Amino acid sequence: MTVFALICVGVAALIHLYIWVMESLTWTSARTRATFGITAEEAAATREMAFNQGFYNLFLAIVAAVGIGFVAAGNRSVGVALIAAGAGSMVLAGVVLLVSSPDKARPAAVQLVPPLIGCLALALSAAF
Repeated sequence: MTVFALICVGVAALIHLYIWVMESLTWTSARTRATFGITAEEAAATREMAFNQGFYNLFLAIVAAVGIGFVAAGNRSVGVALIAAGAGSMVLAGVVLLVSSPDKARPAAVQLVPPLIGCLALALSAAF
């Protein structure tokens, strides 16, 4: 169960790494604008905000990835704490997106389901 949990959290970290790339590096590109459903003008106007927001996603991915490393190395308590902080924040950010913008249910699910499954599986692995 622990391996499954770490894989799910790893997938979540990779998703958030990709979000960082889109928000901080390719925000004004046609492909990223299409992904987020924004115009060139909207992308230009929100470029600084997206750049900053992208780094939040990068930092969550790093925290979760370091947590995975600690669990894999046998330091479960530190790893679980880091995963709870990183992946737990991913889940909560996805919930905020879903509640604030119900029309963005699909991106919210992409953002919150893998880390949620990973956190739940990690909690269950401690119980068994």
